[in-house]
Amino acid sequence: MQYPYRFASRRSAVMARGGMVATSQPLAVAAGLETLRRGGNAADAAIATAAALNVTEPTSTGIGGDAFALYYQASSGHVYALNGSGRAPAALTLERIRRQGLLDERTHTISDPYHPYTITVPGACSAWSALVERFGRLSLADVLSPAIRLAEEGFPVEPVTAYFWQRGVERQLRHALNGQELTIEGRAPRAGEIFRNPGLARTLRAVAEGGAEAFYRGPIAEAIAHTVQQAGGCLTVDDLAAHRATWDVPISTTYRGHRVWECPPNGQGLTALLALNILEQFDLAAFAPLSAERLHLQIEALRLAFADTRWYVTDPTVEHIPADDLLSKAYAAARAALLDPQRATLDQTHGTPVAHSDTVYLSVVDGEGNACSFINSNYMGFGTGIVPKGWGFTLQNRGHNFSLDPQHPNALKPGKRPYHTIIPGLITLDDPTKSAKGNENAARLFASFGVMGGFMQPQGHVQVVSALVDDRLDPQSALDRPRFCITDGRAGGTVALEEGISPEVTARLAEMGHPVEPTQGYARAVFGRGQVILRSATNGVLIGGSDGRADGLAMGLI
Repeated sequence: MQYPYRFASRRSAVMARGGMVATSQPLAVAAGLETLRRGGNAADAAIATAAALNVTEPTSTGIGGDAFALYYQASSGHVYALNGSGRAPAALTLERIRRQGLLDERTHTISDPYHPYTITVPGACSAWSALVERFGRLSLADVLSPAIRLAEEGFPVEPVTAYFWQRGVERQLRHALNGQELTIEGRAPRAGEIFRNPGLARTLRAVAEGGAEAFYRGPIAEAIAHTVQQAGGCLTVDDLAAHRATWDVPISTTYRGHRVWECPPNGQGLTALLALNILEQFDLAAFAPLSAERLHLQIEALRLAFADTRWYVTDPTVEHIPADDLLSKAYAAARAALLDPQRATLDQTHGTPVAHSDTVYLSVVDGEGNACSFINSNYMGFGTGIVPKGWGFTLQNRGHNFSLDPQHPNALKPGKRPYHTIIPGLITLDDPTKSAKGNENAARLFASFGVMGGFMQPQGHVQVVSALVDDRLDPQSALDRPRFCITDGRAGGTVALEEGISPEVTARLAEMGHPVEPTQGYARAVFGRGQVILRSATNGVLIGGSDGRADGLAMGLI
């Protein structure tokens, strides 16, 4: 079976009233909808969907990775942020890495991105449990039952997933300890072929019966620690037992009358907010959406934002981050003044605010208006590709995002969380009805959204928010619009331009000084894969879109 990877999705936005799920795998959408039908809410359905994605799209996500969520509670109008990212092993130090000759002097990272030293504690399971415990209505066993069924009985592999699965076999699974457990006799499953994962079913059953405790203590934790150490790493059962997900205060900014929410650092959602603050200084609507003039402003705003976040984003429990000052409109105006409307600036550096002190994304909105914007990732596809023997999941390589420069705020330290690329997003509007009752921070949901894909994620957030707010597009049209990507998330990086951006615009951007690279075919994965569910303020109708760059869809309930 071949997949015709054409750009246009030819999809209409999906509309419903009883609840909606949008993600990159149809069977994961079905798992979320099944959970809503059984009386679950957005929190329950989000975890059911995330667990099903662990089964159907292990090329991007899994219980051996990390997760973040933004949860909108309709009854209060409040937004909550959940950080399910893991921490570095207690025995992993800069000195240890240098002593073993694993320091890349050019990038200040571990030279082998799949080395077991890149494995941080897998935080996803703690996030799944914490979200269901705080906001869910069903038991964790009920929530995980569709994923367990998929793992035990098997599922037909989707075309895009099959392609990236084979890439993962060649890049990681073929070489990693126990990686062959996620293959069929050493190869990836083909599109339409049934794949069963009894080891993952065993893992999910243990968590369904014993909660997160069953993952971080006991046989699973022992298998993880043993396998990592066997591969040459230093993660221990004590590192796993010490892990907890955290509830954090979300960060936000206003963009043309809409409030855009992100999880705080150690996630890179700050990048999107900084760029939107800068772009608010310009009249984007005066330029055609895919014109060189508008794309130039968006690219340059993101260059400035990345220059800041590549320095400032780290674990806030270890290093101070001046987030409030970075997000001030005064700082945005000062940074916007550095943007030349006619010429690219490739050497932007981080500012100093004046102090007054591979991934899956899913979106769920239930019939009551609760929303969960959720993202779960192994980082680089299958992560390290290392599988705890007999348990059916790979271990992430998120620690590759630590800096090995001891002077950098994101420098590796034992027990520290690294710079994280995965970011869920929410957009709200002020709710005068709740504010009148004394609930000053109350808001009403506008959209739950996200775009997966490494350093593309804040860039995707900016482009999708602009499409929804500046151009008032429906979710599907916003996701279908061709994108750009500063490919390495650095201020001076090459700008990939997706098929659909005209040769004339490409040439003009090059004239303005941008190092551009037209991109098509499967290389389009660099532009991420997004999901959006918008809620109408007038009648509560849910309007969903799902990225045509992936295998998934949005679907609603009656």
